[in-house]
Amino acid sequence: MNVGLVGYGKMGQAIEKILLSKGHTISKIINIDNAEEINEITPSNTDVVIEFTAPESALNNIKSVLGNKVSVVSGSTGWLEHYDDVVNFCQAQDTGFFYASNYSLGVNIFFKLNEQLAKMMNGQGYESSMVEIHHTHKLDAPSGTAITLAEGLIANSDDKKSWVNEKTQNPEELEIISERVDPAPGTHEVTYDSAVDTIKISHIAHSREGFAQGAVLAAEFLAGKKGVFSMDDLLKL
Repeated sequence: MNVGLVGYGKMGQAIEKILLSKGHTISKIINIDNAEEINEITPSNTDVVIEFTAPESALNNIKSVLGNKVSVVSGSTGWLEHYDDVVNFCQAQDTGFFYASNYSLGVNIFFKLNEQLAKMMNGQGYESSMVEIHHTHKLDAPSGTAITLAEGLIANSDDKKSWVNEKTQNPEELEIISERVDPAPGTHEVTYDSAVDTIKISHIAHSREGFAQGAVLAAEFLAGKKGVFSMDDLLKL
């Protein structure tokens, strides 16, 4: 499989290492120094692109690649207000798009655990809140993973109607506190607190390798397919 990398930071380099170890070929690497070369990625040289870039550039990068009829696996966060636009654009281009806020198998199991716990805790008199901790180079807050967790909790709770990225006294708002501490690759904690006890679930990433492995699996899954996919399609969770 010929894979293009759009974004060549620590995640891009980790993904490259796994791709090469599995016998895949890197067709093109795009970073801030050669951003204009993204239009050279075409179906003639690339089967699928894996894109991990900054929030302010992710949307243009994704649409540029899809516009050239090449499928995209995206792990960028901070641009999801345009998600429906990308889905419609992908369908119009008749190509493939795979998005996940987090590509770790463990995190995606954690998403399902979070939803189930929210159902169990609904109406039991506990106050829910979240904390997410990442390295200081992470530009968006809260993390995409935290937003996915928040959406899963809110969908299964009668008490919480929305989330905020700050301390709050509004009982209808889910509080998400974001901390940036090096060298943390990612910690997410959901807490249910009452006067008599506290219940917590957490996921702690030890390295980027789990995220990179998941992104490569997604690229292998997406190659040759058309349509819009997620980790639920890949893992059948």
